[in-house]
Amino acid sequence: MTIAQNAIAGGKNAAAANFVANWVVPQFEAAQKAKGKDVKVKFVPSGVDDEQYKTKLSLDLKSGKGADVIDIDGIWAGEFAEAGYIKPLADLVGAEADGWSGWAQIPESVQGLATYNGKKYALPIGTDGRVLYFNKTLFQKAGLPADWQPKSWQEVLDAGTKLKSAGVPVPIQINAGTAMGEATSMQGVLPLLAGAGGEVQKDGKWTGASQPLKDALGLYQKIYGGGLGDPQLQQEAKGRDKSFQQFAEGKIGILMEGDYFWRGVINPKDGVAPMADRDQTVGYALIPAMEPGKGIRGQDFVSMSGGALRTINPNSKHPKEAFELLTFTLSPEALKEETKGGNVRITPRTDVNKEILAGEPLLTFISDKVLPLTAFRPPVAVYPQVSVALQEATAAVAGGTAPDQAAAAYQKKLEGIVGGAGNIIAP
Repeated sequence: MTIAQNAIAGGKNAAAANFVANWVVPQFEAAQKAKGKDVKVKFVPSGVDDEQYKTKLSLDLKSGKGADVIDIDGIWAGEFAEAGYIKPLADLVGAEADGWSGWAQIPESVQGLATYNGKKYALPIGTDGRVLYFNKTLFQKAGLPADWQPKSWQEVLDAGTKLKSAGVPVPIQINAGTAMGEATSMQGVLPLLAGAGGEVQKDGKWTGASQPLKDALGLYQKIYGGGLGDPQLQQEAKGRDKSFQQFAEGKIGILMEGDYFWRGVINPKDGVAPMADRDQTVGYALIPAMEPGKGIRGQDFVSMSGGALRTINPNSKHPKEAFELLTFTLSPEALKEETKGGNVRITPRTDVNKEILAGEPLLTFISDKVLPLTAFRPPVAVYPQVSVALQEATAAVAGGTAPDQAAAAYQKKLEGIVGGAGNIIAP
């Protein structure tokens, strides 16, 4: 059998490539041998741009080729399922797909990443979550608590007003505009939409100029039109990087970001904008709904998550063994081995997270508190275009356009993207 990833020794995602080649392959072969099966596994590496990897994978799957076990971005799942490139696991291996013991350890919200039209097409192999980060030193200066947890958008705005009065240059940073690309969607408009009770797509139809979208854009207006954020920063080509730097320098009070920000940006050891005092100075809180109970699914708090999937190639000649390999890579033993040393990350499994994240308070917080209430982007082919249209709506509002006007312009663009008004939920 073969297992493929967009990872290669000495290049892209080298740690993942080394783990599969040097640990998964020999350990799985040995486990199969112990069961009396002679199984040989070969790792097929790639080290290319994600879009190139996607194109090659699509061509392989379309023409009946490709590795037995493959990794895909969660955002491709619906598109691949619609094209028939991937199939529900139960269709390929039968009842054992739904009977895998590991499902009980994966929160239902995270299982949603691997589910399309109610069927499981893959196993989630990693995920993340978004929170509000804040600078405790600046909060103290503004008379705000070190254990801050806002319960509404108004409480976030109130904190921003106090930070502004205390002389903080940028009280609140929530990504807006097209220069920040998908970061605007994932760390901006989508969590706010969820906080207002909205979803970008529901039951196969797209949300246009809905009240939740107008509410989300209304918050942007209050931040960027009310002097609580820097509208110029949202237009700059390197605006997001600049916001990282400004937060690290103590110039931003509140910032909405993912756990990558903690691990890869302000990490005192090797972050791109390291903060030596990160653990003492930086606080984090759940993203509140507009008002308690007003978030999606009636939630008080919301988040958005991304993540990757691992699945079986429908062309595999050995689907049952491929499923065994797939689940082996998501076993507690494999995940603990993979996250040893400096590779600690949030895994999809709560049992593993409890153990490996013990010394990581922020990652534990996301695993325990954020993942059970998170949401995901719609895994369909047109989503990237819809995302750009949402980014344009936030750019318009940050630049002074009224939220209702920006929402109407978004709906018009949306009609062009998704094939007309018939595919849009009437506001």
